[in-house]
Amino acid sequence: MQTQQMPGGYEISTDPHRLDVEVIHRFLAEESYWSPGIPRSVVERSIANSICFGVYHGAAQIGLARVVTDKSTFALLADVFILESHRGKGLSKWLMRCVVEHEDLQGLRRLLLLTSDAHGLYRQFGFEALGSPSRFMEIVRPDLYRPR
Repeated sequence: MQTQQMPGGYEISTDPHRLDVEVIHRFLAEESYWSPGIPRSVVERSIANSICFGVYHGAAQIGLARVVTDKSTFALLADVFILESHRGKGLSKWLMRCVVEHEDLQGLRRLLLLTSDAHGLYRQFGFEALGSPSRFMEIVRPDLYRPR
């Protein structure tokens, strides 16, 4: 998938050259609950090492989904957002459909994500609560990007 069109002038593209790092960084650092204060350099590095699905209205980027993957067995879906002024138009569902149908993400044994508020959206695409949460371990640094 390189680009898919949707009525109303919307499109989704995996072309990394179209990504607007300023829009992505501003949303993640200032509006997201999961990465407040994230440095731009970290956002740039995360984009460079992921499959990114940019959502656009005309030339303007209005959303993103980022997938960290080995393209064989595992993927982690992260940084999914649609800017508030474009919500309520079915764009999140369309974005998720593009992600789960992407050719590089077929045949994976595990596709993970973390969410605090969009369980209903992700369930529509086959995501469920962890079947064996005791098998998972993590190191969490929630205040990593906050000024000290």
